[in-house]
Amino acid sequence: MSLERIVSRVTSNQSRKLAEGHKAIANAIGYLDEQFCQVEDLQDEASPNFVEEVVTLFFKDSGRLMSNIEQALDKYPRDFNRWDAYMQQLKGSCSSIGASRMKNECMSFRDSCGQGNVEGCMRSFQKVKREHAILRQKLESYFQLLRQAGPAGAATRPVM
Repeated sequence: MSLERIVSRVTSNQSRKLAEGHKAIANAIGYLDEQFCQVEDLQDEASPNFVEEVVTLFFKDSGRLMSNIEQALDKYPRDFNRWDAYMQQLKGSCSSIGASRMKNECMSFRDSCGQGNVEGCMRSFQKVKREHAILRQKLESYFQLLRQAGPAGAATRPVM
């Protein structure tokens, strides 16, 4: 097999995997906003895994914050100020990576806190946890496909 054919086959395979990665991120539209693209823009050759590292830190931090919220909901019934303070931290983390659907649910939770609505807080928190799980799955798929695509995948970002 000629060198051109091998390069063509590899490039075709990378392009297919990259297209799958773009499809994965397109599937995440509505879950992510322009802030995610800005985080991607910070990635360069010196730190080729920057975005994945930021997202990994987000999931570690957000998991800790959600655990704190869950404990506060159990330990401090009707302590809306405490609940709101924890959720404000989570909302900030969501904003920093562009997790728009999670951020919106955090805002709903905070609105319920402001209204003294325990049931609304509980419902919103369940939605936050669901959005968190969905976002994790979508981003894990995206990064897995980018890793499979190789360096060409890391250099190209889909338009959101």
